[in-house]
Amino acid sequence: MGFISKTSNGFVFKIHVQPRASQNAVVGRHGNALKLRITAAPVDNAANKLCVQLLAKQLRIPKSTLKIISGRTNRTKTILIQNDCYPDSEQQLIQTRLKQLFQI
Repeated sequence: MGFISKTSNGFVFKIHVQPRASQNAVVGRHGNALKLRITAAPVDNAANKLCVQLLAKQLRIPKSTLKIISGRTNRTKTILIQNDCYPDSEQQLIQTRLKQLFQI
């Protein structure tokens, strides 16, 4: 499970973003990161917002539980899924969904 780390705050993982794509999609792994293609340009935080929106939709969790903790101006970003909002059973479900995204 080397792509996803569990911390006291939640799950941490990396994403690699390809902006200005023809459609929004999670397309699998890029090195040790989850690759996202997004239609937004990396201007005025639009790409970051769309990344969070796409991940929230794919993981079926609220956008407010996802945070970009590093890489706001880079293509490679570190994402935190805050676990203080979820009971243990739901944390397991989120972790399973996240693992499935890495296997696309």
